[in-house]
Amino acid sequence: MAEALCAGDVRVAARARAAKAAAALADSVLPVAGYGTKTSFPAGRMAVADRKPKPRPLPRSIEAAASGQVGRFATPVKSVCFSRKTTKLSFPKAMRWWAKGLQPNMREAESAQDLADTLRGAGDRLVVVVFFSPGCGGCRALHPKVAQFAQTNPEVLFLQVNYETHRSMCYSLHVHVLPFFRFYRGAEGRLTSFSCTNATIKKLKDALAKHGADRCSLGPARGLDDSELMALAANRDLHFAYDVDKELADAIAREAAAPGGPWLPLPASATHMLAQGSDDSSLLSSSSPSSSAR
Repeated sequence: MAEALCAGDVRVAARARAAKAAAALADSVLPVAGYGTKTSFPAGRMAVADRKPKPRPLPRSIEAAASGQVGRFATPVKSVCFSRKTTKLSFPKAMRWWAKGLQPNMREAESAQDLADTLRGAGDRLVVVVFFSPGCGGCRALHPKVAQFAQTNPEVLFLQVNYETHRSMCYSLHVHVLPFFRFYRGAEGRLTSFSCTNATIKKLKDALAKHGADRCSLGPARGLDDSELMALAANRDLHFAYDVDKELADAIAREAAAPGGPWLPLPASATHMLAQGSDDSSLLSSSSPSSSAR
């Protein structure tokens, strides 16, 4: 009987100790970064120190840009700015599509005066004037073909005219459809003009085959027609110098050298000077009515 009572006291004492230990574990608190959190960890209280997070690795594209390598090619980066909130990358401006694939016999006209001087100084060389616009989809699609034709025809000069930059000049030359082509050669002046796209590229190919053959023309290069020159000179938005006396002298010289004879009655002295290859100013002065009246 006494042994049974002792065993019961032991069980009660064990239960009391277990309840006391459970209450102590329930009241234990774990401070983490300034906050109290209850835990059932048997060790009781535990101090945890703050740790700085590891920096996140940058994407490969940004790492490449920072080191100056973009894709497969080394590209100089103007400015690279990294911050927590935003990442700004600045790269060089892309090449203009009409400047890609240029051949040695391709260039862009700078002004109306440059266009006129180039045509007058081309001699017997065929000059193809290409009118384009940066926002024209047909012009952009046709540009690689034009560059290919320029490569296969190195004796032909391809002169590009930007419609957006020289809009007033294009209006004076009556160019309203793009892409547009005009052919000029020697004393013949303007040979043909047309508009074509990738679907009608055969027109450009046939025109190059027809007018691209080497030939010698009598007289100096004519360049722009008289109507085109006068339209450019009359346009106040253009800085264009049109020498009327020189153009008239050239016209007289061309007519005098024609097989049918001059259309303007020239005195004998003027014909003699023309045969001797005199300059245009003396020819013009000798062919004036006042000189013939003397």
